Amino acid sequence: MGTQRSKPSCTIVAIFLAFCCFVSSSKAKLESLQHAPKADGSLSFLVVGDWGRKGAYNQSLVAFQMGVIGEKLDVDFVISTGDNFYDNGLTGVFDPSFEESFTKIYTAPSLQKKWYNVLGNHDYRGNAKAQISHVLRYRDNRWVCFRSYTLNSENVDFFFVDTTPFVDKYFIEDKGHNYDWRGILPRKRYISNLLKDVDLALRQSTATWKVVIGHHTIKSIGHHGDTQELLIHFLPLLKANNVDLYINGHDHCLEHISSLDSSVQFLTSGGGSKAWRGDTKQSEGDEMKFYYDGQGFMSVHISQTQLRISFFDVFGNAIHKWNTCKFDSCDM
Repeated sequence: MGTQRSKPSCTIVAIFLAFCCFVSSSKAKLESLQHAPKADGSLSFLVVGDWGRKGAYNQSLVAFQMGVIGEKLDVDFVISTGDNFYDNGLTGVFDPSFEESFTKIYTAPSLQKKWYNVLGNHDYRGNAKAQISHVLRYRDNRWVCFRSYTLNSENVDFFFVDTTPFVDKYFIEDKGHNYDWRGILPRKRYISNLLKDVDLALRQSTATWKVVIGHHTIKSIGHHGDTQELLIHFLPLLKANNVDLYINGHDHCLEHISSLDSSVQFLTSGGGSKAWRGDTKQSEGDEMKFYYDGQGFMSVHISQTQLRISFFDVFGNAIHKWNTCKFDSCDM
């Protein structure tokens, strides 16, 4: 009798939990993560992009210098701007390329922190779902990757955005490449919902600093140049919500462009392995602060009132520095 009476109760509990999950998911459009800052509220991290070549094209050298700088700065985590595995992403969750291009390359003690990743166009040429699978987190617990998500660290909100589906040519000019569009189609609906979700998250943010990460350039004089689809559909959101940094890869260079009509700084960190020497376009409309057509990475340090960025080459030399502040506190 006791067992019979418990069945309705179990059913009611199950329905209630399912309803709660539905309500929660309808409110939380983007996956939301937390990363605690240091005791003083500050945060330091490295950014690298376009790297996954099993150590080739100086990937291993860049990784070594990242370890050195990471130790000096006591970094809290690493951000990857995408194109994590060349040339065609991963074949599945047990692809050995994951270890050959990631686990066995970034071995320095200072890099044994969380890696927050976005997908690039080369990642979509393979099994894109593999990179966002929980299985990879079991293979290497540093790995964190979703299509789009937010990360809060008290004074800073990070917004990781899946930019590949915005780009028309991947759907028109396949050039023999196959893209994994599972979870993306119908494309217009996916992009529309993503823009709404990111806009909402940006508007709801009360953090002092807002940092957006995507794979594709918005502003660049490198090989790919500006991404027109992002200029049209995405940049207005960044300007309207007073975003401080937009950090990307895609162009295999290091670059800093400052917007002349908004707070946005455009930072390219795509020098994780193969670089394109001498492949540049004319700069138009914004202030070009720095461009380097070689391999390297960048660091960012953020406190409640101050932000500092540095770019490093493959030898660990600091080749560009920039800082800014808020609340009239500019003693850097």
